[in-house]
Amino acid sequence: MSTRPAPPRPAGGLPGLDELLPQTTEFYVDLHRNPELSGAESRTAARFADRLRADGFRVLRGVGGHGVAAELRNGDGPAVLLRAELDALPVAEETGAPYASTAGAAGPDGRRVPVMHACGHDAHLACAAGAARWLAGRRDRWQGTLLVVGQPAEETLCGARAMLEDGLYDRLTPPDEVLAQHTAQFPAGMVAHAEGPVLAGSVSLEVVLEGDGGHSATPHLASDPLLTAAGVVVRLPAVAAREADPAERLVVTASSLRTGDAGATGNVVPSRAVLLVALRAFSEGALDRAVAAVERVVRAEAAAAARPPRVAVRVLSRSVATRSDPRTAAGVRAAHRELFGAERVATWPPSPATEDFPLLTGAGAHLHGRPGIRGCYWMLGATGPAQWADAPGDAAEKLRSLPANHSPRYLPSPRLTLRTGTAALASAALARLGAPAG
Repeated sequence: MSTRPAPPRPAGGLPGLDELLPQTTEFYVDLHRNPELSGAESRTAARFADRLRADGFRVLRGVGGHGVAAELRNGDGPAVLLRAELDALPVAEETGAPYASTAGAAGPDGRRVPVMHACGHDAHLACAAGAARWLAGRRDRWQGTLLVVGQPAEETLCGARAMLEDGLYDRLTPPDEVLAQHTAQFPAGMVAHAEGPVLAGSVSLEVVLEGDGGHSATPHLASDPLLTAAGVVVRLPAVAAREADPAERLVVTASSLRTGDAGATGNVVPSRAVLLVALRAFSEGALDRAVAAVERVVRAEAAAAARPPRVAVRVLSRSVATRSDPRTAAGVRAAHRELFGAERVATWPPSPATEDFPLLTGAGAHLHGRPGIRGCYWMLGATGPAQWADAPGDAAEKLRSLPANHSPRYLPSPRLTLRTGTAALASAALARLGAPAG
């Protein structure tokens, strides 16, 4: 991906958009200060829904949890959906920003955790709200139906499914196309489109190992789930390195290991260990083979113990690779090049990050029964000019050294990120909606 910074070009094709930047920034700062975890996004959803309603949209609340869905009809024409996410992460913010989050909330196990918008969802929401406001005020420039969705629980990969199972596309006009963007640590003021897959598919596994536990002085008398779990963690890298074709770009990560109780002491062999494993690949076949390999490794490690622990492996979530429809992407990319200039529209290499966005398109037809829905997903630069210049090395080294999504130091540069992201969504929607009659 070319990451040569380019000076911002005035959004001449979108008059009035820059006038919305102060209120878009204010909305973003409020969201950033008040993040909410997946499934608990009540305040965020209410603020987003209130803005859309004030702009004349018909608004549905509480879709699939705290999901927000809004519709604005403007004559005959295509239905185009802009999607953004509501949720934040259990991360303690270390950005030092004056609007940094100090929020905390109960995590899945009931323990209090810090909460931060460490993935840019607050910027996505602010850009979607700004683009929706601009389009609602410029109905002479388009025809059709504009849809806007604030999706809950993207980080846990269950929000899109929950909204669809709650009848999202039965309760508003089904879209012809779905558009979305995501921040990343390349120069703000730029966007990037992929030629093939944008993001990988994924499987999240929960491995539960249970035994009798015992005394640390007599480990030979105990069935030790912790020892087995540790063996699995050590063996997992071999699944990607020795069992997968390098062309599959399989990533296997042990992301969490929990054993014992909060008050446990060093003289107790725990009776239970819970290991979370994340798998990423760009094909369903590669993911299927990886799931089978992980389960085989787990059961083999357990069987190797003198007193084998009991094993249970469960799929927590699954997503498919995110790909843009070629025809839709060509139209959106052309609109971005016309608005921003070709030097600010880069090529995005496939990333092993993942999304549940594809479920809202034809890839989710098994949930909503509409295989013809096309999608376009692009990346939005979020690193300010000074931060980019100060990062060491060439572009590749800069990308490695800058705080990435999910880092406690990840913070989009507000002005350029919001200005470009709002314009990117608005211009993409204009390109895909119908032209005004006459």
